[in-house]
Amino acid sequence: MRAFVITKYREPLREAEVAEPAVGERDVLVQVHAAGLNQLDEKIRLGEFKQILPYKLQLVLGNDVAGTVLSVGEKVTGFKPGDEVYARPHQDRIGTFAERIAIAEEDLALKPLSASMEEAGSLPLVALTAWQALVEQGNVRPGQKVLIHAGAGGVGSIAIQLAKHLGATVATTASSSNAGFVRGLGADVVIDYRAQDFEQLLSGYDLVLDSLGGENLQKSLRILKPGGKVIGIAGPPDPAFARTAGLNPILRLAITGLSSKIRKKARKLGVSYEFLFMRASGDQLRQISALVDAGILRPIVGKVFTFVEAPEALQSLAAGGFRGKAVLTVNN
Repeated sequence: MRAFVITKYREPLREAEVAEPAVGERDVLVQVHAAGLNQLDEKIRLGEFKQILPYKLQLVLGNDVAGTVLSVGEKVTGFKPGDEVYARPHQDRIGTFAERIAIAEEDLALKPLSASMEEAGSLPLVALTAWQALVEQGNVRPGQKVLIHAGAGGVGSIAIQLAKHLGATVATTASSSNAGFVRGLGADVVIDYRAQDFEQLLSGYDLVLDSLGGENLQKSLRILKPGGKVIGIAGPPDPAFARTAGLNPILRLAITGLSSKIRKKARKLGVSYEFLFMRASGDQLRQISALVDAGILRPIVGKVFTFVEAPEALQSLAAGGFRGKAVLTVNN
C-alpha cells in the first residue's frame, strides 16, 4: 500500500510502500479519497509533540479523511461496505496520507450528503476543534460575544459559522483582502490584523478562540469581561490537558510550569485560560454532518493537491495564502 511517511523527525515526507492496515473487530477499513492537511501534521513531522504523542517511526502522517468503506470488523454495526464516511482518527491511529486506513467505529461518521469528498476530507479536525471549543468548553449561548482569531483559516472559517449558529456576536481577525469573505461566513466585526490592534478595539468579550499563542494570547485575555475565557489551540498546554492525556508525573509537572505564567495573568484579570487538544468523536461528526446538510456549516476548501504532491503540500501550509483548508486527493 502506498503512503507518505517520516522515518526521522524534521525530514521531508517521502512516499513508501507500507503494510496493509490491521482491521480489528470494531474497526472499519476505509479507502481514502481525500485527506485534509493540517498544521498538526507539520508539527508532528517536526517533532514538536513527541513528548506527549510518542509515535513510533516510521510514521504515516495525516489526521483527516473522507472515503468509502471497504470492509468492517465482525463487531461493527453502524457501517457497511460502500458507505461514504469521514473521520479524524484517534490520535494514536493517525495515517490518512495513505491509500487505506483502519479506523475505530466510534471515531467514524457518514459524511455529509451535500459535501464532496474533498469538502468532507477538509472538515473533521477543524470542525471538531470548533465544536469542542465553542460547544463543550466554551458553552457559547445566544447574545454572547466571541472573538475568533485567524477567521479565514481552517479552524476560524468553521468556528465563525458555528458561533453565529449558536447565537453569538462574532468578531474575527483577518487580512483586509479576506474581510468580505469572513463577513460572508457570519462575522459581525472584522479586525484587519495588519493595520489594527484588536485589543484597542474590542472589550467585554465572553470567549476568545486563540490559534496563534504568544503575545496574541496575552492580549486576548485583556479583552474579556470578568469570568470570560480564552481557549487556546496553539498552547501552552495546561494541567487539565496533562491529566486527561494520562501523562506521567514528570511531564505533568513540566506542562503545569509551561502554562503557569499565562494562567496567573488570567487569574489576576478575573478570567481564565484553557488549552484544547481536540479529540476524535464520531458522535460529534454526526451532528456536524447534520449542520452541513442543513446549510448551516459550509466547508471551505482553499487548495487541492494530488497525492504525489503531499510533501510540497505540507510545506505550503506555512506560506498560507489560501482560505480554509488544503486537501490531498487520492486516486484509487
